[in-house]
Amino acid sequence: MWKNKNVWILLVGELVAGLGLWLGIIGNLEFMQKYVPSDFMKSMILFIGLLAGVMVGPLAGRVIDSYSKKKVLIYAGFGRTLSVLFMFLALEFESIILMICFMISIQISAAFYFPALQSVIPLIVEENDYIQMNGVHMNVSTISRVAGTALGGILLVVMDISFLYIGSMIAYIVILATTYLLSFEEPESNKVKGTKSGSFTEIIPVLKRTPVAMMALVLTFVPVLFLGGFNLMVINISETQGDAAIKGLLYTAEGVSFMIGAFFVKRITHLVEPITLMFIFSFVISLAHLSLFFSDVKIMSLISFGIFGFAVGCFFPIAATIFQTKIDKEYHGRFFSFRNMFDRIMFQVVLLGTGLFLDTIGLKYMVIVFGLISLVAVFTFGVQYFKIGANKRLLDNHKK
Repeated sequence: MWKNKNVWILLVGELVAGLGLWLGIIGNLEFMQKYVPSDFMKSMILFIGLLAGVMVGPLAGRVIDSYSKKKVLIYAGFGRTLSVLFMFLALEFESIILMICFMISIQISAAFYFPALQSVIPLIVEENDYIQMNGVHMNVSTISRVAGTALGGILLVVMDISFLYIGSMIAYIVILATTYLLSFEEPESNKVKGTKSGSFTEIIPVLKRTPVAMMALVLTFVPVLFLGGFNLMVINISETQGDAAIKGLLYTAEGVSFMIGAFFVKRITHLVEPITLMFIFSFVISLAHLSLFFSDVKIMSLISFGIFGFAVGCFFPIAATIFQTKIDKEYHGRFFSFRNMFDRIMFQVVLLGTGLFLDTIGLKYMVIVFGLISLVAVFTFGVQYFKIGANKRLLDNHKK
């Protein structure tokens, strides 16, 4: 795998793009903290961008399965680069509307870019390297997140916020240039322009035929319940503790723990069934969410984010590998777009719920509510899945 130039191009590109992404996110949080006093209004602004990504999801899936994945990555990267111009205008005119335009344009680009990227990974590495590649790819993404948030925090102290977006645009230009260097064989359906790859709804029967993929998809609800309100919780914890520096520390604790988890999970996947591991780490994520009840204590908030980071660092490489191996390659574009839509819809609900609860019942009681929902979901899905598995084994034995 390490001798494959495409692997290095993707990883280096992910590192640079991640730096740009997180410089922009830190800039967005600072902009909203300055001009948007309500947590619920902050969540509404983020919601609008995510909604735009959901709406183009079906189109993105069909395009990725019908056209060159490399070209989709290039056009999406170009759109992402241009979207930063909206933020420069938002800063100049102190305009929330222009920031919303930025959120919409960058989320539409992401709706094409990330499913295409997930579809490319199975085309450039062998199947036995999937979990390693997914783990390394997510670790690189996490390194860029830790470095990006740290750099963003430093730049905010010594420079104007506009320099964050200058750095973000430069990073997007670099990743756009590296995408041109990718070289790989694509499925036949991607080589014929305008070919009809089928309906987006074909994904539903595919998932019904692969219950392990269906359950892996449903289980992503648990980490999303935490991730959907991640940035708002970080801002709230910072305000509760009266410490601006805690924001960077929380991102760092979660990011470093994520990398440890992604490195650790490859060592245990041959010992325990992947879907069982997903249930275990979903349970750990639920406990991490509940432990944020003590987030007014600095060390406890760092421990909670660290536990969460380790658990999702194990969870997501397993999920990605299940999707890449259990779903046929001809459906990858539509499936990863469907998953992207599924995640975004959940993000929207959680985001709005987080903003509303922070404004009404506060962080302490919100994490109790969300943590208990996660625990109930894990136990309910677990009982259903393993009951189905037991029934299937009984039926197979009866046939024999």
